[in-house]
Amino acid sequence: MAIHDDIPPPYSMVGTHGVFPRASHDERARFNFLANLNKHVAGTLGPGNKLAWEKRAQPKFVAEQGRAPADRFEVRRAMNADPYHRFWSALKRNNMEMRQQNGRSIVLRQLDDLDERARLASGNGDGLELDPAITIPRYQTAVDTHCMPGSYFGEERPGDVSAGANYDCGIFVTTGGGMGALSDGGGQAIAKWAHAARPGWQPRRILDIGVTVGHSAVPMAQAFPDAEVIAIDTAAPVLRYGHARARSLGADNIRFVQANGEDLSRWADGHFDWVQTTMFLHETSGQALPRIIAEAARVLAPGGLMLHLEQPQYDDTMPLFEQFMRDWDAFNNNEPFWSAMHAYDMHDVLAAAGLPRDSQFEAKVRAVVDETIFPPSVEGDAEDFGRAAVWHAYGAWKPA
Repeated sequence: MAIHDDIPPPYSMVGTHGVFPRASHDERARFNFLANLNKHVAGTLGPGNKLAWEKRAQPKFVAEQGRAPADRFEVRRAMNADPYHRFWSALKRNNMEMRQQNGRSIVLRQLDDLDERARLASGNGDGLELDPAITIPRYQTAVDTHCMPGSYFGEERPGDVSAGANYDCGIFVTTGGGMGALSDGGGQAIAKWAHAARPGWQPRRILDIGVTVGHSAVPMAQAFPDAEVIAIDTAAPVLRYGHARARSLGADNIRFVQANGEDLSRWADGHFDWVQTTMFLHETSGQALPRIIAEAARVLAPGGLMLHLEQPQYDDTMPLFEQFMRDWDAFNNNEPFWSAMHAYDMHDVLAAAGLPRDSQFEAKVRAVVDETIFPPSVEGDAEDFGRAAVWHAYGAWKPA
């Protein structure tokens, strides 16, 4: 792919914004390599795990135990002894660590410039509300999520934007470009889904929980320009960066607020017409998740929308091997709550929060990508493998 010196993104992204880290030729080349390695490990080498299971690990387990595996954890223990899976896992883990190292080195060498650009983009700070009294939950501070040094909360110095800048420039690699040039294909997909699900619906107030740098919140705010979007997170560094990013993209109807989704007491019952999360619930603990859902349901107005984008739950219809493969991140990518969250019955959690099953739904939501970078497959959508991320949505329309 062509490299343009005036465009700073990995994969020579054709869209950027005013606070995006500026990468050199070599840094972009490294990101290009890592993104393609990520896709190769997942798409080309990944299927080899099933062969290893069917040809070696499963027969060995049955021969030793005299039965089939009882759950995904027994599959995992059997596969962790297989040389192919061990090699594949090492490649995948090292790819993530190298992605973090490259993103962090890009950010740290220009941190002065990034902080200054973020300050200028944020203007007088209107729309950014930080609260130093917020206690960051231990389930978030105890782990460097996604192998990201310092996770979302790390600072090289007080008040910087290093965590947000690293997350923003590197997620393109993590997803193999499947969320588009600005990594906002998830937010675009949510807005597109909402317009199709309820044509003409104009929510007045939207709450996005666990927003990080606003990849979902910005396109939602742009799709509903008359709405007030509240984007909350417990991590101040990503909120600082997210606020500057949103302002540089012209999204002025978003407020970035430091708050914990377990306690939304600053907002009254029924305050929001739409409450949602995007790939966030799997980073919360088993105790926190139902509290977040309950608070979200409380602040949701009658007739309003609750929407949570995640991966599908593990249930009796999902083969144990698939559950094991989906569980990889829980044990190898510093996402310890992934496994438990996807074993939840989300329908029960929503119902317990006051959203009865007859008000609930499930849906598939495909990320919107930039077709100047990823042209449509010539075989059509059915053969468009790996081009765009696809999420499983759990939601409900709150009874009026």
